[in-house]
Amino acid sequence: MSSNIEVQRICQHCSKGFTARTTVTRFCSHKCASAAHKQKLRAGKVEQSNKQTQQIKTQPIEELKAKEFLTVREVARLLNCSVRSAYYYIESGNIKAVNLGQRITRVKRSEIDKLFEQPQPLTPKPEQMQHDIADCYNLTEVQDKYGISETALQNLIKRNSIPKIKKGWFAYVPKTVIDKLLS
Repeated sequence: MSSNIEVQRICQHCSKGFTARTTVTRFCSHKCASAAHKQKLRAGKVEQSNKQTQQIKTQPIEELKAKEFLTVREVARLLNCSVRSAYYYIESGNIKAVNLGQRITRVKRSEIDKLFEQPQPLTPKPEQMQHDIADCYNLTEVQDKYGISETALQNLIKRNSIPKIKKGWFAYVPKTVIDKLLS
């Protein structure tokens, strides 16, 4: 049904001006209408394909989240790290795992969840008591009094986490702790 109306419009496909006979006409010709329709169908197919691809990508992760016991390789995939890093976390005690036999290590899914529940400090610092320098030996005094070498003293301090107080050129260690260890 045509009308006597003549409306100036711009084609939504080719952006050229044309005279339309109705107020709802969107395209200048049948060719532009067909091309726009094909473009709309193509965009729908591409979107559907992208959704399927995304679903295929996330499916393995969803399956891992549903499992109760995981292999080390699955733990690595879930944490997005290398297998060697996953073994490091197990060996360091950050993740508790059970070795059921040779090459059969399993991790409970809840252990992975616990990693993210409570953040742990990187290095636990022992509480240091405040010692007065009057109650301390300097390192040379300890070496002379107990007859040990400087290396042995440094190893003893490191191994037993003895607090060292540095003042100026000298380092001091508490008398009570040293006397208890070396007596």
